[in-house]
Amino acid sequence: MPDGSVILVEIEAGALTRVTPDGKIERIATVGGGPNGAAMGPDGWIYICNNGGFAWHNLPDGGLMPGNQSDDYKGGRIEKVNPDTGEIKVLYTECDGQKLKGPNDLVFDKSGGFYFTDLGKRRQWDMDLSSVYYAKPDGSSITRIVHGVITANGCALSPDENTLYFAETTTGRLWAVDLDSPGKAKKQPGGQPHRLVHGLPGHQLLDSMAVDAEGNVCVATLINGGITSFKADGSATEFFPFPDILTTNICFGGKDLKTAFITLSTTGKLVSCEWPRPGLPLNFLNK
Repeated sequence: MPDGSVILVEIEAGALTRVTPDGKIERIATVGGGPNGAAMGPDGWIYICNNGGFAWHNLPDGGLMPGNQSDDYKGGRIEKVNPDTGEIKVLYTECDGQKLKGPNDLVFDKSGGFYFTDLGKRRQWDMDLSSVYYAKPDGSSITRIVHGVITANGCALSPDENTLYFAETTTGRLWAVDLDSPGKAKKQPGGQPHRLVHGLPGHQLLDSMAVDAEGNVCVATLINGGITSFKADGSATEFFPFPDILTTNICFGGKDLKTAFITLSTTGKLVSCEWPRPGLPLNFLNK
């Protein structure tokens, strides 16, 4: 935020929270369910992907680990919160008659629309296929642009906004969607709208992401806890380790956007560090 604070979601607490530069924690709103990703919209409200809630498990070291669909799950939704008053409005709960299952992450383009992923929910014996959507911030339009992938998670736009990136968690793959115009995907050979940028070897899972000013896609990496920076053409990666197996998100702030803020989720920590490259300014925020 312009005042140097960081606004983040607390999934287990069902809250939207502000962390001030001196580390003070302020609750903005309690939205319930499972707030999973947040972004500033063109109207100054904070837009939230709410996954509807997880069942939670305690790790041997005392940390928290999300699991299957929660017992009180009622569905996923896109909502927005006024950061000054805490007022909450629900925008979307379905698309073309299909309910949203587990909205996860979102990013606004310069036209004011936003892309978001729906990771789906996992139950004891089955799980949902996931999708990527494009929607307008006034609640008037929502379109599915990708479907049938497994656990679509973080998403971000290239500097020219001609490419949407999204992470597929369980496969450790970074995908790209080439765009003809806002919300309109080009078809790839074979007919699908997405193409593979890079896949990580071994047991490494991918979570949320941000793009830096050079166009590198910085993706939070699970199990092998840290941030993996992918070249946009998939030619190389660079890994930055962090001390949490659920290193879940990254954003940029500070002077010249050279400070990375990173969430460490099993331990419930927000940390910051200097990043080797400045971040990409976000629409409607880093101005």
